[in-house]
Amino acid sequence: MIDAPVISVVGLGYVGLPLAVALARHYDVIGFDIDRVRIAAIAAGDDRTGEIERAVLLASSLRATSDPAALDRATIHIVTVPTPVTDGNQPDLRALFAACATVGRALRPGATVVFESTVYPGVTEDLCGPALERASGLTAGRDFFLGYSPERINPGDRTHTVDRITKVVAGQTPEIAAGLAAIYGRITSGGTFIAASIRTAEAAKAIENAQRDLNIAFINEVTMIFNRLGLSVHDVLEASETKWNFLAFKPGLVGGHCIGVDPYYLAHCAQAAGHAPEIILAGRRINDGMGAYIAGAIMRALDAPTGSTPRLLVLGLTFKEDVPDLRNSKVIDLIEGLRRAGAAVTVHDPLADPDEARALYGIDLAGEFSTLAGFDGLVAAVPHALYRDLSADALGTLLNPGGLVADIKGIWRKHAFPAAIRRWQL
Repeated sequence: MIDAPVISVVGLGYVGLPLAVALARHYDVIGFDIDRVRIAAIAAGDDRTGEIERAVLLASSLRATSDPAALDRATIHIVTVPTPVTDGNQPDLRALFAACATVGRALRPGATVVFESTVYPGVTEDLCGPALERASGLTAGRDFFLGYSPERINPGDRTHTVDRITKVVAGQTPEIAAGLAAIYGRITSGGTFIAASIRTAEAAKAIENAQRDLNIAFINEVTMIFNRLGLSVHDVLEASETKWNFLAFKPGLVGGHCIGVDPYYLAHCAQAAGHAPEIILAGRRINDGMGAYIAGAIMRALDAPTGSTPRLLVLGLTFKEDVPDLRNSKVIDLIEGLRRAGAAVTVHDPLADPDEARALYGIDLAGEFSTLAGFDGLVAAVPHALYRDLSADALGTLLNPGGLVADIKGIWRKHAFPAAIRRWQL
């Protein structure tokens, strides 16, 4: 398995491309994605996710393709496609099943299929295995084998990259698990951990992000409490974080394709097992409601005359600072809340793709930042570097006299604003 494997990585997004590039330093790697535009961009050295630098991508031996026939050579297939939720917050496994159909048609006897996509316990063996069998005519555990290694990519994080983190692996047999540990072990300095079973590895991934979601939900809830008491949660946290074992989580909008999604996979699994999850879903309710809560707080702080239409500038639309990813961004909840309350909202984001913003959310992003002015309030929704570096004077040029600076993340807490500018923060 490990002597000279040919590896395919199916899905070349935030997870798949960094993994494929790392593997290609040691192995013969085929990168597959159904998006032909994405494949052409990768061939030209352009990673729209910003995870892989141009020079690194151009120097890689990775062969990226949208032709499923290229998968026939692979002896190990690693699936990294997205696993979002539906509008009703149920697991959406369509991309995963489509990947199983594609890989299944290319499966050779003796091959191993490894899933990195976030799922709930049992999906790999109970759902993906049979899907691969139907597409291939082969039998899992005899003709081909299953594995699982949960992805731990943190978009925009240049410290905890795929070549530095501990990789959890699991296999259908001890031999498969050991083989996967050897393969992943070559690409990361963080080592590998062999989980007790595939289900164990799936469960570990599910609770990693659910735990973070709950911690943020606690901070968001105490934020609401402190706001009623006239306290800024940022001031409170600054004091609390001086204790050695205090967990430094921040309030705000919790979206994205991991933390904002994975707790629903865990909740679905719990309900299917006959357990009614309480804490997990309570945390999600708090975090899902933060956009509307913040919108209401900003409108109260703005205190616009009845019947007027205040002009607000929302800074940032992506789900996280310094990344271009718009998927499941909760900023849209904030924008819609402001608009429902009667505000005219302009949105600026230096990293978001305008076409994607329009397609996903129906939002036309503002153009050049230097041309923006004349707003009654500005809202720091996503603390991109461009916004973090703005001086008090620069912020003042965006506002009308008496304008409001709404600083969700507290990035301008230390700025001294003139008396003509009002301030609100969580």
